[in-house]
Amino acid sequence: MRGYFGIGAEEISKPMNLGALMRTANAFGASFFFTINAHPKVREAYNSDTSRSFDHVPYYPWDSPETMLLPKGCQLVGVELTDDAVELPRFQHPQAAAYILGQERGSLSPAVIARCAHVVQIPTKFCLNVGLAGALVMYDRLLAHGGYPARPIMPGGPPPEMNTKPKAKG
Repeated sequence: MRGYFGIGAEEISKPMNLGALMRTANAFGASFFFTINAHPKVREAYNSDTSRSFDHVPYYPWDSPETMLLPKGCQLVGVELTDDAVELPRFQHPQAAAYILGQERGSLSPAVIARCAHVVQIPTKFCLNVGLAGALVMYDRLLAHGGYPARPIMPGGPPPEMNTKPKAKG
């Protein structure tokens, strides 16, 4: 898979949500993880991050959208329910992207939205848990950039000898 991605959240306050998001980011091969103005108690995220992502994925805790520094060419992609957001299944992911999710009980701030090159939404009836939303975005990126062939027309998968999915790392 070419390119890279990072993922993070703005004003996240629940340690278990942060830990779950970090563990999922590690599992999907994120290059970095970040927060913007995270609540101080998120340091307890170790309790729910059984993969100890802090030891494997760089973590950047920025104080504000203005202090956030992304690598050159990395496009910020907001994940938010807005009228003008592109539905995730219709979105072409940038090769170099940083995905940002909003706080648990609110939306991305106008300052973050202003920094976003793209805003996407998951086509659901209402907001999802931040950890689940992040997992869906990373899974969609994997499908888009992972080199998987088109799905079969009939239900089921390809014959076992044609199943070329990457092996999971233990």
